[in-house]
Amino acid sequence: MIAIVDYGAGNITSVRRALEHLGHEAQVTCDPASVAAAERVIVPGVGHFRATATLADSPLRAALVAQIERGRPLLGICLGMQWLFEASREAPELDGLGAFAGRCEPLPPGVKSPHIGWDSLEIAANSRLLCGLVSGTSVYFAHSYCAPLDRETAAVCHYGTPFSAAVERDNLFGVQFHPEKAGQAGLAILENFCRC
Repeated sequence: MIAIVDYGAGNITSVRRALEHLGHEAQVTCDPASVAAAERVIVPGVGHFRATATLADSPLRAALVAQIERGRPLLGICLGMQWLFEASREAPELDGLGAFAGRCEPLPPGVKSPHIGWDSLEIAANSRLLCGLVSGTSVYFAHSYCAPLDRETAAVCHYGTPFSAAVERDNLFGVQFHPEKAGQAGLAILENFCRC
């Protein structure tokens, strides 16, 4: 079973429907015990980084950390990916999970923000999450802040500046875009996650 974490800031219905379309059982939950029992976990999210405050020092956060430590696959989507980093300048008083190094920054001046719509990816050759996709594949974005590039970047998008559109380390994954709204490419990414 896949647990979709409901912490009050998610595009939850679309994620659940996409997974069910692929034939995977998914449960929307805010119960730490259900998260701890799941085979895979998705942390979705849209909106302001302050929405992640409900995950700070909570039993739900502890369940997510335990899943990562067990090596269970976990995917952060959009705000869920940003929460996997140390912090965001959008709400500097809050800590992120710190599973990936660095702080999320606003998109640079000179580009329309939020970045909404389809944009292309430059994909790292060794990504398991993006396996089967090629550089130039377009996915759907809706965000105003972005994660830094580092050695765990699995895909880059250029929008005023290059940023991490996907990150990956072992069984921990994050995507800045919305695979649940990205057509066949998005479904392929979710299926790859379900097979990790």
